[in-house]
Amino acid sequence: MKAQRLSAIQDVVEHEAVRSQEQLRQRLATRGFVVTQATLSRDIKELGLLKRSADGAYQPSASEETPQPTALGTLGKALTAYLINIEPVQQLIVLRTGAGQAQLLGLTIDRSRLPEVVGTLAGDDTILIIARDAKNALAVVKKLKDLAR
Repeated sequence: MKAQRLSAIQDVVEHEAVRSQEQLRQRLATRGFVVTQATLSRDIKELGLLKRSADGAYQPSASEETPQPTALGTLGKALTAYLINIEPVQQLIVLRTGAGQAQLLGLTIDRSRLPEVVGTLAGDDTILIIARDAKNALAVVKKLKDLAR
C-alpha cells in the first residue's frame, strides 16, 4: 500500500501544480488514498520533494541528470524493504518484489543513476534492469546485493 501511495504522490506532483500538503492530501483521496498529514509529511520527505520558489508547487529535489546525495542510501533502504530476488541474465537483471512495489523500487534505481545501468522497466512485482553488457550486469548485481544488506 505504501509503495502504491508513494507512486501516486509522485504521479500527482509530476502532472499537477500542488502547492500544499492539504491539496496533495485531497488529490490522493480522489485516487483512493486516505492519509494523515503526518504520513503525508513523511512520504514527502522520503520522496525528496521540495517546493519550487517561483510558484510554490512541489517538485522532485533533483533533476534526473543529477543524483540526489543520498540516492544510494535511499536505494539501500528500498532494496532492503522490497527486494525478494535478483537474477542476472547476460546483460539483463531481473528483480522480484512484492506486489505493487516494483515501480517504486524501479524509480529509486533510476534516481540512483548507476553508471552501469542503461535503463529500467518496472511492472507490478518485477523490474528489468538493462546493463551496458554482461560484465556491468554482474557489477550491478553485486552493488545491489551489497546495498540490500
